[in-house]
Amino acid sequence: MFRNDYSVGAHPYIIDEISKTNAIHTRGYGEDKFCEKAISLIKEHLQNEFVDIHFFVGGTQTNMTALSAFLRPHEGIISADTGHINLHETGAIEATGHTIIPVENKDGKISACQIQKVIDNHMPIHMTKPRLVYISNSTEYGTIYSKAELYAISDICKKNNLLLYIDGARLGVALTCEKNDLTMIDICNCVDAFYIGGTKNGAMFGEALVILNENLKEDFKYFIKQRGALLAKGRFLGIQFIKLFEHNLFYDLAQHANKMASQLSNGLEKLGFNLFIKTETNQIFVILTNEQHKKLSQIFDYEVWEPHEKGMVVRFVTSWATHLGDVEHLLKEIEKL
Repeated sequence: MFRNDYSVGAHPYIIDEISKTNAIHTRGYGEDKFCEKAISLIKEHLQNEFVDIHFFVGGTQTNMTALSAFLRPHEGIISADTGHINLHETGAIEATGHTIIPVENKDGKISACQIQKVIDNHMPIHMTKPRLVYISNSTEYGTIYSKAELYAISDICKKNNLLLYIDGARLGVALTCEKNDLTMIDICNCVDAFYIGGTKNGAMFGEALVILNENLKEDFKYFIKQRGALLAKGRFLGIQFIKLFEHNLFYDLAQHANKMASQLSNGLEKLGFNLFIKTETNQIFVILTNEQHKKLSQIFDYEVWEPHEKGMVVRFVTSWATHLGDVEHLLKEIEKL
């Protein structure tokens, strides 16, 4: 129930629309009226007609296809050491022949200064050339980048001729949390490419990659096909993003996930439990003793994140499908600990 934000199928609006349109015949591989409408809606939302938008099934597939296409063989990627591409994608990037250059994270994030340091320490010809900066918003710790932080990173990238890419698997919760001061339009002003995550925000599956840099657009569909990422029944991706963006559903679902996370996080602190990191979006990291975890894990499904001197750090994740009753039940059982 609290292990992740994709453990249930999809929002009913999406299921209903897929069912309603099921018997309609369309062209394949994203060349259908649903994908065309979804792309139009996203472009309208971004206030930018000149972006290229491509749909993928999942985040790892998106990252691997995009990053390998954007780089030449000798070029590498600067990432937080906790970055998804560095820890949780089974070496997908490295398998394409590109090196990840990890830098130490602070609350899941990296800074413009750290990026500059990597550039300054680079030894031409003998070391992998840093060419792209990868960040996640929200991060693996549920933290977000502020407008000032993102613009500072963007300035460093432009100064050093680096590409900037945002993994937006949880972009919805990042943009709807209380601390956020960014919009998607701000992101478009800063980055070369980013993706809008649907899988973790109400879709059955699906991510929408947005390419802004003109130099990265040419022949990109060839890379999608070559990587096995061009879905024959692409209509199902288009239908889902239509529902997410035609009536603000994308933001409504993310906001609900954040609201439930705030309820849970505040409740944990009131009960005297220590958070491993301050909750900003829909991921809550709390420190439990081994005995507390042993008892609680018999009732609820959640993830053990990392060891801690007091026991362990566990992660609870809320989603669009989390009910207030679920949160209250969890807090009631935790109180017994």
